Amino acid sequence: KTNVMFLKTHKTASSTVLNIMFRFAERYNLTVALPAGQLVHLGYPNTFLASFVEEFQAIGRNYNIMCNHLRFNPSEVQKVMATNTFYFSILRNPIPLLESSYVYYKDIVPAFRISKDVNEYLASPMKYYRPADYKQNIYARNIMSFDFGYDNNAEDDDKYVQAVLNEIEQNFHLILIADYFDESMILLKHALCWDLDDVVYFKLNTRSEDTVQTLTPESEEQIKVWCSLDWKLYLHFNQSFWRRIEELIGLEELEKEVNYLRTRQKELMETCLLNKEAVGKDHIKNKALLPFQSGAANILGYNLRQGLDNRTLRTCQKMVLPELQYTSYLYAVQHP
Repeated sequence: KTNVMFLKTHKTASSTVLNIMFRFAERYNLTVALPAGQLVHLGYPNTFLASFVEEFQAIGRNYNIMCNHLRFNPSEVQKVMATNTFYFSILRNPIPLLESSYVYYKDIVPAFRISKDVNEYLASPMKYYRPADYKQNIYARNIMSFDFGYDNNAEDDDKYVQAVLNEIEQNFHLILIADYFDESMILLKHALCWDLDDVVYFKLNTRSEDTVQTLTPESEEQIKVWCSLDWKLYLHFNQSFWRRIEELIGLEELEKEVNYLRTRQKELMETCLLNKEAVGKDHIKNKALLPFQSGAANILGYNLRQGLDNRTLRTCQKMVLPELQYTSYLYAVQHP
């Protein structure tokens, strides 16, 4: 399948998925719906409009891939993407997700900025969180629900949650789970009829361990309540994820394919990477490969080995290219 829309959610390993989508687009010479005016996202946090796509007036519904950040709005996305488009997204357990958001967006989210650390914030979120600052505070509560186009401050009411779940199931063919990333890639490969090399990846936009804040058991419980919309979303789609695996692949075959994926990934790491692993921002030699740094997070990147032949170098470069650099590179190719 070559017409694919990926709803890129925040802090869910979605930068790694974006890299997979961009490389696939290049490999098969596909057109990506890039943000108008060389922005990095499609109008986020505003609700998506077709006019947020570069040259939409001229290109119409001839885009193959859409995967930069946007706030989902099905009727507008359908103006850009073909009728046979495959829609998918990714969710993550809200407990590690909120801690990750806290560190990453510490400087720009009012609710995070004025609290000392993530546990202090969670001890009494309403002390710091003002719904009126909602545009800045979206990362502080139910961020996944917001990305899917819903009100992240909505009342947690069973009927409402059920309606949201039904609507997401109608709009999306597949929801992956970041906590099982390799399994997700195998499921995606099957759902899209892609090759193993189409879904092989290096982790992008991850941060160094020393910037992770340890949540107390009380904080973990509090997240389930404070982000209850996201929590219910996650529980529901985590179940349907494993159901899909059973139907489409089976657990035994899944394990085999996950091992192939990891072996292939290891081979590529040995071929491409100087340190065979990600390194901290201060150790990235080629500044063109430095990922965007945010908040108190030290976002890791890669050093490539010297002396690679041209073809291998191109493959390796694309696998480690951070999101912002890759987006502007594609922009230059598609809209010279």
